[in-house]
Amino acid sequence: MLRFRSLGSGSTGNATLVEATSAGRTTRLLVDCGFGLKHLERRLATAGLMASQLDAVFVTHEHGDHIGCAHMLARRHRIPVWMSEGTWLATGGRDFEGMLHLARDGADIVIGELSLRPFTVPHDAREPLQLVCTDGARRLGVLTDLGHATPYVLAQLARLDALLLECNHDADMLAQSSYPAFLKHRVGGNYGHLSNAAAADIARAVLHGGLRHVVAAHLSEQNNRPDIVRQVLAQALGAAQQDMLTADAASGSPWLDV
Repeated sequence: MLRFRSLGSGSTGNATLVEATSAGRTTRLLVDCGFGLKHLERRLATAGLMASQLDAVFVTHEHGDHIGCAHMLARRHRIPVWMSEGTWLATGGRDFEGMLHLARDGADIVIGELSLRPFTVPHDAREPLQLVCTDGARRLGVLTDLGHATPYVLAQLARLDALLLECNHDADMLAQSSYPAFLKHRVGGNYGHLSNAAAADIARAVLHGGLRHVVAAHLSEQNNRPDIVRQVLAQALGAAQQDMLTADAASGSPWLDV
């Protein structure tokens, strides 16, 4: 069985639990840990877990709302941490006391009952990677930080059973916001973050009969609203608005079976 739960998603921090269980064995992966350690531990407690129960952490890139307490978490609890070499170097090449493992585009990683396929995305980080996670039967995509979807990105998302999808901003709200011009350009650019319309295009492209969940993530608190996101995704997926889920910054999402 494969399931996932966002512990919180937004510019203030991102973390997603992925759990696979087979033959009585459970593997727990944390994708990003963009909070302080105590804050993360409180969020884990809401999911019924302690940090020491994590089997691994995967850091998608070096921005603070994603890497957060990864270094402290790894050293304190002796938890293996995976990230790209570029991400590691961008954070200063810190010593993880044997807990660091380097990930690369297209190279599968097996952690207990989970298999991970990292893939490169266009984002303004040194070597960002997003993920497809599988227990061998179901496939979950995690796509939370990129400026646009390349054909390569879309190919990685084929035949998903669930997708955690960035819906960062409404283009009109961003244009009319108080952000300075350079920040509007960065957020809305090809190496920034996905607009609702761009996210909807991805949802349409990967839609198939087996896609059970699309959860909107990384919504901007200043330049987006959950009701707008639900409407746009519902139209893209041919679904009811009330069936569209968003992972918010405060509480993330409930557990969802894939």
